[in-house]
Amino acid sequence: MITVERSFLVELPLDELITYLEDFGHAEEWDPGTVRCVRIDDGPVRPGAGWQNTSRFRGRTTDLVYRLDSRDSHELVFVGVNKTVTSTDVMRFEARSASATHMSYTASLRFKGLARFAEPFLRSEFETLADKVAERLPSAAEAR
Repeated sequence: MITVERSFLVELPLDELITYLEDFGHAEEWDPGTVRCVRIDDGPVRPGAGWQNTSRFRGRTTDLVYRLDSRDSHELVFVGVNKTVTSTDVMRFEARSASATHMSYTASLRFKGLARFAEPFLRSEFETLADKVAERLPSAAEAR
């Protein structure tokens, strides 16, 4: 399994940041690997809500179906699945002031079948992608 984690400050109140990020469709704005992310069900965003996510990695596109696994006042958990990988994204939040939130973002990828043998060769690329998310997410959220 590959796990990457980044922490950073976002100049938004905690509730506003969680509201923005709980709609995984916004991943197009903050995740440089996401090409397209579209809601696949209706109704309010709540645990169980789903998105079809298309990402580009190493020049190839791949699709995962993401679900909001859990949501509380300080954490969001998304799980994305396809035939070769299960991705778990955990976002934790702590208010630092009325207008700023400290966020930690952890992405864990568990590869399936033969794809798991590629993990040692992919780790550095996922570290680089995590750096780009940490760079892009605060400004994308603050622009909302």
